[in-house]
Amino acid sequence: MTTDIASTTAASVTTAGTARLSRRADISVRVVQILLALAFAIPSAGPKLVGHWSAAESFDSIGWGDWLMYTVGALELAGAVALVIPILSGAAATALIGLMIGACITQLTVFDGQYALTPVLFAVPLAVIAWTRRDRTAELLALILRRRA
Repeated sequence: MTTDIASTTAASVTTAGTARLSRRADISVRVVQILLALAFAIPSAGPKLVGHWSAAESFDSIGWGDWLMYTVGALELAGAVALVIPILSGAAATALIGLMIGACITQLTVFDGQYALTPVLFAVPLAVIAWTRRDRTAELLALILRRRA
């Protein structure tokens, strides 16, 4: 049963792989991936992981303690690294969209929506990456399913 799923997924990867991006579009998406990876790693995850007072103050307002600050920082850093690894890029973009949804909800409920648009502005290019790299996500899923068999 698992082998059937893996071969079906692998076949859909081959089908999805035939609709490749143009070279210019592929390079453009890669540039966006690198820029977003830098944005998530340095100005976003960095202050959270070193416990900078501004990040600590924001997370104290949420009321869940420092563990949430370090967890979000680690997730952002992991997502940033995965964005530049080809087979992980689509899955990383999808996961970071989930993180941005949580950030938007937090901005709306805890911080009166002052910066609620910021996570949305990050989610839009992440959605483009997730869509254009969907063949890589399918490839990753096929690889995982093959290993489980």
